[in-house]
Formats: sequence, structure tokens, C-alpha cells
Amino acid sequence: MSRTSARLRRGITAAAVAGGLTVPLTGTPAGAAPAPTALTGPAASSVSAGPLPLAPAADPPGPTPSASPTASLPGTGVRELTPAVARELDAAVRKVMREADIPGATVGIWTPDHGSYVRSFGVADKSTGQRMSPDLSMRIGSETKTFTVTALLKLVDQGKAGLDDPIGKYVDGVPNGDRITLRQLAGMRSGLFNYSEDEGFFKALTSDPERPFTPQELLDYSFKHPVMFPPGSKFFYSNTNLILLGLVVEKQSGQKLGDYIAQHILRPAGMRHTVFPTGAEFPDPHAQGYTNQTADGKVADAADWNPSWGWAAGAMISRLDDLRVWARTVATGEYPDGVRMVDPATQRERLVTPSTSVPGVGYGLGIFDVHGWIGHNGSLPGYESLTVYLPSARATMVVLLNTDISHAGQEPSTLLGKAVTGIVSPDHVYDLPAAPKGR
Repeated sequence: MSRTSARLRRGITAAAVAGGLTVPLTGTPAGAAPAPTALTGPAASSVSAGPLPLAPAADPPGPTPSASPTASLPGTGVRELTPAVARELDAAVRKVMREADIPGATVGIWTPDHGSYVRSFGVADKSTGQRMSPDLSMRIGSETKTFTVTALLKLVDQGKAGLDDPIGKYVDGVPNGDRITLRQLAGMRSGLFNYSEDEGFFKALTSDPERPFTPQELLDYSFKHPVMFPPGSKFFYSNTNLILLGLVVEKQSGQKLGDYIAQHILRPAGMRHTVFPTGAEFPDPHAQGYTNQTADGKVADAADWNPSWGWAAGAMISRLDDLRVWARTVATGEYPDGVRMVDPATQRERLVTPSTSVPGVGYGLGIFDVHGWIGHNGSLPGYESLTVYLPSARATMVVLLNTDISHAGQEPSTLLGKAVTGIVSPDHVYDLPAAPKGR
């Protein structure tokens, strides 16, 4: 496996977990979140493949808007977001951006008792100097997986699919299709080869990044490789799993995947700025995205690339305000108005996170638990995102940036997430190691 292809897999997968989760969650997080504000912003995702870093940049432009502190409560594990803490966060984000050459980033933290913090740093467009802001649409890569799996779970609740059904019941031609269950696909334990690690796929994508891919074309790249291990015996992050689950949703619902997600998830959640594109369309305003996931390894603007190659695993677009809503919604299985999105018993199954080889990190059904933070990250060429919820404090964190170029072997979203949580929630530091190369 070349370094380039391995990094491509790591990028779009977004959850670069190698192994399993160590602390199972057996119940839904408690407590209600505050009503969403009018904040809007970018959702980033990324797929970085290439050795060339961005050229060193000047100190990013200053942040916008400001923190709003309130009284703190003991025992939540989250610090009060006072002006002094906000200044610490500003400095930490700026430091990471300088060191990792991140053009632009938006960071949002919200708590019901400890205040909130929303800042945008740097530039959304390096050619014009347009500043990053919280109202930009962004590609969110593998955060799409949380929506696809939620769609599946809603069908499970309706009796239209079963988590322990074999995928062969719904899709023909899947290797080990009579043994791999929908649960194993959602939990990344199928043993199917990840199509985005295939050399032929990488060449096809980077030679014409605006070309469309069909789900069957993506599966064909995977199925020409042998099954990697018996179903259920190991954890291995594979985009192939989600393409299959997307097909199940379409077959059992009778709707296109994007239409089903819009009708049954986005609208009830009030997420007006989140879309499942059918092509390369990108709502304005949006940030430009910078990647070295290219045929020649040179940095390119990937904003106009077609995300159909990610489809059910990574094609979606969102904004800061919507992702703030989604963090708590997906972690609790409950819409903002209190109506259940997923039945409590199904949500409990979702939040069981079997162990992996990374201490403190677990992966359930299309969702992870990283030292207490529940959610997912996203990675697509030019963009990265992180949307997580901390049940103990009913706290939400969203990190969005317009590059996927790694620094010192780390995803830029992880670098920012670690820096922020090291200050805000020192007992729950978000630290997700990158997946091993060449796996």
C-alpha cells in the first residue's frame, strides 16, 4: 500500500480508529441541551494524501465572536468559559494553526451551565483573503456515516430491517454476504476491503476529481480484493460498509438516501443548512478547501471536487449551527423538541462501543466514544470536521477547518480538538490517533 493511498483511506474515513473502544456506553446521555442559537458555520472534513505541507502562513487573523460565561457547576468535568479561559483557547488554537499551517478554522463549544465559546480564525479563501466565519457551509466527510446509520436504525425501529440480518438479504454479490450482518457493517467489523485504499480507485479519483462515482463502482473496487478477516472478529474502518448500508436504506425505504435523510432526520431536527449533494454542488457561502490528496502531491483547492465517491460514507455538507444541534441529537437519539429520533432500546445498542486497540477509544454503530466525547469526525479532500457531545456536562464541541493536510502524522482536526479539550475538559481530552499507514 502506497503512502498516498493509505492516507486517502484515512482521510475520508474521518474516524481514524485502529482497534476498538474500551469503555462501553449502555445508556443514552441524560439532560436537555439549550435551544440552538442563530450561530452558523462550517463543517469540515478531509482526506489528506500527499507529502507536501501548505506553505508557512502568517499568524492567522484574529478571532470572532466572543465567549459568554455563566456560573460554573462542580462535577461536570468542564471549566467555566470565562473571558480568561477564552483567551487560553484563542492562544491554543492560534498555536496549532501556525504549527500545522491550517488556513482557517471555526471552533464552537456550548454548555448549559458553563457558558459558550464560538470563534473563527484565519482565512476561508487564500486567494482573496476572505476571513473564516461561522456561517460558511463545509463538506463534512465521514460525519455522513452518523446520518446513514441513523437512517438504518430508524428502519430497524419500523421493522423494515434487522441489525442481525445478513447483508446478502438486501444486496447481492457481497463477499461473505451470508455471514456479514448489518450490525457488523455499522460497527466496522465486516472484514470487507476498504475501496478507498484501492490503487485503481485512487488513480481514478485524482486523475479526474470532478467525475461522479456510482455506489456499485465503489463496491467493485472493494470486492476485487479478498475478505480480510472473518466477520465480527476485528475492528477495521472501511467506507465499503457504509456504501452497503446506504443501499439497504434505499431498498427498504423506497427513497433515495439523501431524500430519506432529509425527510426523516434533517427536517425533524431543524437542520436547515445540511444537505446530501447529488453532485459537486456546494451551497454559498462556503470556504475553499486545501488538500495535497492529489495525483502529483501538490496542494490544490478541492472545493469543486465531486464527493460522490464518498456517498453514504462521506458526501454531506453542513454548517456550524446545524452540527451543534446534531452533536446532542445523535448522542441521545432525541430531536431538539424532545421527540425520539431512535427508540431508546435501539439507541442503547448504538452506544455500546466494543473495545479497540486504542485505550479510551470505542466505536459503536456509526459513532465513537473518545475519552467520553461521543460523536464522529469527518475527512474529505480539503476539509475536516469534528462534532462531539460530552454527556457528563451536556457539552457540545464542533471544530471545522478547510484543510485535511496532516501535521506530524496527525489529523488537523485532532490537533485542534486535543488542544481545545485539554483546556476545557482536562479529564476528557479528545485524542484520536491517526490510523496506521499501509493497513
